[in-house]
Parts: sequence; structure tokens; C-alpha cells
Amino acid sequence: MEKIEPLTFLLIVVNALVTYKGLKEVVFLNTFSFNVDKILINKDYKRIITAGFLHVDWMHFSFNIITLYFFGSYLETYLNPFLFLTLYTISLVGGNLFALYIHRNHSDYSAIGASGAISGLVFASIALFPEMKIGLILFPISFPAWLYGIAYVLYSIYGIQSQKDNIAHEAHLGGGIAGLLFAIVIKPMVLTTNYIPILLIIIPTLIFLFLLIKKPHFLIVSNPFSRSKGFLTIEDKYNATKVSKEKELNAILDKINKKGYDKLSKKDKERLEQLSK
Repeated sequence: MEKIEPLTFLLIVVNALVTYKGLKEVVFLNTFSFNVDKILINKDYKRIITAGFLHVDWMHFSFNIITLYFFGSYLETYLNPFLFLTLYTISLVGGNLFALYIHRNHSDYSAIGASGAISGLVFASIALFPEMKIGLILFPISFPAWLYGIAYVLYSIYGIQSQKDNIAHEAHLGGGIAGLLFAIVIKPMVLTTNYIPILLIIIPTLIFLFLLIKKPHFLIVSNPFSRSKGFLTIEDKYNATKVSKEKELNAILDKINKKGYDKLSKKDKERLEQLSK
């Protein structure tokens, strides 16, 4: 059993506590989960980070934490606690920002999980330790880390493009590439010792990003440069929300004019207080 380093242990504990709280209290989960409209319209940017400590169930939690346990302590020792925490944070934020870009026109999209941060740790390890082997949980099989990275990138790109499942491929890919780039920045010598696997991971990602920007119809997402039928821009959604709130407020004020404030229901009084803020 590998020795667990202090910061890795702390991240595991924080993930466990926040996940427990989220699974126990729906309000807490909804307050801190990743949600496109809450971030872009309400400017609730904390969700980009807090969503990375929540999980949908304990199985989801276990898979992420097992990976954190095996890769975290090794990276924390090799880099130092500060660089390790920076790597973890950049990967988490990078993954969710990429997911936010992909789903910017999908107002009801939401997600939770540490997968972006965990993917960053795995990809950083691929860059830093070219001879590393990566095994599959529950299967006695291992692969060269670089081969796993290439397969992972291609699978993530396919998952984003096909939209056939509920896996947050965007956060995985964004977090993984963010972690890989951070590893290159802090240890640039890997570009001379491990440049072929790194290029094999980076090139398909750059091609995908080029297609994403230049040919948005490549994905099943709306064109960021035009108003596609069935989708609203952020400005449209903000204005629609504002108009809806004004109508709701006017309806409550009409009730007050006709019957008086004391005749309002408890629900109307609470809503009036919310709308007045």
C-alpha cells in the first residue's frame, strides 16, 4: 500500500465531506453544482470550482478517489505540495471552463464531479513519466501511459461530438489537456524526452479545437456566431429572465392592491422578498 501524502489526503477528505453533504441535502447540491445558466446569467462563478467536489453517488466518488490516491501522492512528492495543488486546481477549472464553452447554449446543462481534476493528474503523469504503466480498475491489464492518453483523447472527442451518453467528456478532455500543458510548463525538459507521445495527444486535440471554432456544426451544439433555431443567446436568456421576473412581481403587486399585503400567501410573501432584492 502506497504512502499517502498530506495534501492528497486532505483533498480526499474534502471530496468525501462535500459529496456526503451533497448527497444528503438536495439544496446544497443544487447550490454548488455546475449549471450553465447559473454561471453565465447569474454570474455564480464559484460553481466552476465547487462542482468539482460533488459526486452523483459513492460509486462515482470511489472511481475518482482511487485514481486520486494512486496518482496524487506520487505527483505531490515529485512536484511539491504547492505545484501539485496548482495542477489540481488548474485541471479542475480548465475542465469545467471547457464544458462551459461546449454547453454555453444549453441552458439546462448541469454536472458534478472531480473528473476534470483527476484527468489532469493522469495526463500530467503521462507527460512527466513516459515509462509509466496505467492499469484498468477491476482488470489485470496495463498499458503504456502515452497510449492510454491518446485513446482517452480520441474517446473524449468522440463522446463530445456524438452526445450519446451522460458522461462529462468535455470536463475530462479539458482537465486532461490543462494538466498536460501545466506539466510541460513546469518541466519543459519533457518536450525533449517525451515529445512523441505528447504530440500524439496534443495534435488531435488541436484539430478538434480548430473544428470546434471554425466549423461549429461539426458538433451537436449551436453555432457560437449565429442564433440557431431552438437556442437563445446569453443576452436573450438574461432579458427573458428579467421580463419573467417583472411579470411575476407585477402579478404579486396586483394582489396587494386588490386584497392587501396581509392576504398574500406565505409563498407569495417569500417570492416578493426574493424578487425585491
